[in-house]
Amino acid sequence: MYSIGDLSRRTGVKVPTIRYYEQTGLMTAPDRTVGNQRRYEASDLERLSFIRHARDLGLSIEAIRELIALAAHPERPCADADRIAAEHLADVREKIARLKRLEHELERVVSLCDGNHTLGECQVIRSLSDHGLCESEH
Repeated sequence: MYSIGDLSRRTGVKVPTIRYYEQTGLMTAPDRTVGNQRRYEASDLERLSFIRHARDLGLSIEAIRELIALAAHPERPCADADRIAAEHLADVREKIARLKRLEHELERVVSLCDGNHTLGECQVIRSLSDHGLCESEH
């Protein structure tokens, strides 16, 4: 049996986050001692580790909820789990593409100025003020 503090230390998940996961149903409410302290079992530690890893990968709470529900039926085909992972991968790739576009735009803006002008002549300030210019170059 683990206290909430033990669970937190073992998984690296903060105590308020563990409580939040209980409130949202990702974690089941644990048994409590006579003194009203939460007591967790090894299965709770495993579930919280699963949730932590999934969150580290950027999966949404809803996707994690769905994966937990799927994991309760180990005999079923894994197509739904694969779909969730593939959708998340597509989202991550889109975010990377947006970040690359952002990087290129920032490189362009930074390259316009050598830092030897007044702010009234600053190309960085002018570029940021000209939203049409930024959008037209993508």
